[in-house]
Amino acid sequence: MKLKYTYILVTVYIIITFIVAPHFAYSQSLHSDEMRWTKGWTNFEPNNTTYPEAEQKIANAITSNTYLSNDAVYLLSGDVYVTNNATLTIQEGTIIRCDSENPANLIITKGSKLIAAGSKAYPIVFTSNKAKKSRNNGDWGGIIIAGNGKVNTVSGSSIIEGNINPQYSIYGGQDNEEETTILRYVRIEFAGNASKKGHEEGGLALFGVGNNSIIENIMVSYSGQDSFKWRGGTSIMKNLVSFKAHDDDFDIAQGFKGTFNHIISVRHPYISSPSGSYAVEIDGYDAHLGYARPDDLTDVTLSNASLITLSNKTNYQHTSAAIHIKNTALIYITSSHISGFSDVVKFDKSFSSLALVNQHFNMDNSFFNIHNKGVVSAKEIVNKSDVLKYNRFTKTFKSVDELFLDPLNKATPKFSLKKSLNNYMVVQ
Repeated sequence: MKLKYTYILVTVYIIITFIVAPHFAYSQSLHSDEMRWTKGWTNFEPNNTTYPEAEQKIANAITSNTYLSNDAVYLLSGDVYVTNNATLTIQEGTIIRCDSENPANLIITKGSKLIAAGSKAYPIVFTSNKAKKSRNNGDWGGIIIAGNGKVNTVSGSSIIEGNINPQYSIYGGQDNEEETTILRYVRIEFAGNASKKGHEEGGLALFGVGNNSIIENIMVSYSGQDSFKWRGGTSIMKNLVSFKAHDDDFDIAQGFKGTFNHIISVRHPYISSPSGSYAVEIDGYDAHLGYARPDDLTDVTLSNASLITLSNKTNYQHTSAAIHIKNTALIYITSSHISGFSDVVKFDKSFSSLALVNQHFNMDNSFFNIHNKGVVSAKEIVNKSDVLKYNRFTKTFKSVDELFLDPLNKATPKFSLKKSLNNYMVVQ
């Protein structure tokens, strides 16, 4: 009898260890600091930061390998082109003040390279040259990088629009293995100036990047346009922060293929472009340029994403959908939080049937807090239960401070859920 009793205890222990314990650990992990990867290098108050004055101006034409060391503070003014297959290397801890009177743009042309490898302790900073507390969204232009990666247009390449020198505006090719750029621990603040026609790319614009590029630990804050933009190419990226952009946080198109792991989008309900702004806008192909391969549409995976609007019960009506999908793009979202928006996802008219929606959009193991129907489609063919199954959600809309640990902290906001996911409803 004693042996039988011991067997029962062992069996119960095994069940608890392999079934209950992992579930408990998962629930508890939601209370850990999910933003720990942002510590030490991000800055959520760049307008209150005192930066040293620029000491040395960067030449507007960089035609040979150039190194910027952190023993000087640099001024970026007007259009600065890196050409002739040159590499611009920036040392960790370097500060680059960017001209607002003659809006600065750093343009890395096809075949050239930008290596900006900061560190957690010493990030590289591109910021406005205005004084503390006087900086604004769109003080300067941004960083534009053109590569040889595949672009799904009729010609297999494309041109960066606007008044960029035409001989340097081409991007795209057949080299998906290219190491187009290396970017680590970089902050881009107050970019996105639109005063020059075509220089509306936002903080960081990546055109035809190759998959040997390294793009990680990048923060774009207070962009006057998009924070991040991808056109074609392929890459695996992680640890990206978009903070209070005027337009989209992550704008992706022209057959880009990639994975985004640990990304944060923080929006304000009163800040939006006239045409509407989204945390993620993804376009299967460029309707104006057409595509060469109908089976090679934009296709991305978002993992551990936090897409958040700082809305509450007094201003939530100003928000839109978190994600806008156009021209049958493909997107998979997993282990993510979406909160404060009207809806999770909006589909354009290219999605003509529920079957097509289910082929191109999938979301699982995620959580959402929205105040509308959850799903919007131009042809009214889908509803929440059709496409958001097996995700947890709030029964009623919650203000941002009700839901997260310390989301309104100006210096170190925290977007971990106050309660375990097990406290919320599941879409059946």
